Amino acid sequence: MADWQIGDVKVTKIIEEDAPVPGEFVLPDAQADKLREIPWLSPNFVNEKGWLKMSIHALIIETQGVRIMVDTCLGNDKERTTKAWAMRSGPFLEDLAAAGFPRESIDYVICTHLHVDHVGWNTMLVDGKWVPTFPNARYLFSRTEWESWEKDPDEEHFGPVIQDSVRPVIDAGLADLVDSDHRVNDEVWFEPTHGHTAGHISVRISSQGEDAVITGDMTHHPCQLARPEWRCFADYDAEQAIQTRWDFYGRYVDKPVLVIGTHFAPPTAGYIVPDGERYKLKI
Repeated sequence: MADWQIGDVKVTKIIEEDAPVPGEFVLPDAQADKLREIPWLSPNFVNEKGWLKMSIHALIIETQGVRIMVDTCLGNDKERTTKAWAMRSGPFLEDLAAAGFPRESIDYVICTHLHVDHVGWNTMLVDGKWVPTFPNARYLFSRTEWESWEKDPDEEHFGPVIQDSVRPVIDAGLADLVDSDHRVNDEVWFEPTHGHTAGHISVRISSQGEDAVITGDMTHHPCQLARPEWRCFADYDAEQAIQTRWDFYGRYVDKPVLVIGTHFAPPTAGYIVPDGERYKLKI
């Protein structure tokens, strides 16, 4: 667990899975020899084998008396085509409660997008039926994102993700389909970062003159600051995703805006600074 204070807002990280993976598992160009050409990645973000250090975690935002969970990781008991993600039985909900966030206490769930590792704990299996895990929360989905997946659930790649982790929330009446620049309150709002998916969003935080942004999968790994052109195999529109990264890094370079990575391994957060004509994460 880690946490950050942004003015009056607190952000807490709850890990579901934290492990190195071969770069090509996520970013086809992130081969070990290429990663070694970016020396600042070691030792925090690349291990001695040249693998990407990555994390799957949720981020809890406490703001103006409400609790917002950003992305809900993988979930348990779910059929998935990726073996390591299938039929899990991990202690995520217990860890969440131990950190002071029992599932009944969550007021909002924001999904940056609707991929398998961002929606899994939207639901849980109860008596053979998928039910919303956070019964007192409103689940906020980008309208553009939902409409894209509703037309094409794409179950071939990861399994019945929409069927078991998104549609039950909508059917239960707990989902709000909102614009890609939706404001939760005056401290937390959506920032459109489309490309990885049709309606992908990042989450901006601003309080008492301090600022942060939660990336979602706009950036999977800090290596993409050095190589914005490195695309993810799961990108919906790879060219748009590349342009979104260039625009995002240019917008926040040398700014006092804490960048909290949705998949960044510890220390998970830092500031974008120039590195020649590219960028790096200053921690």
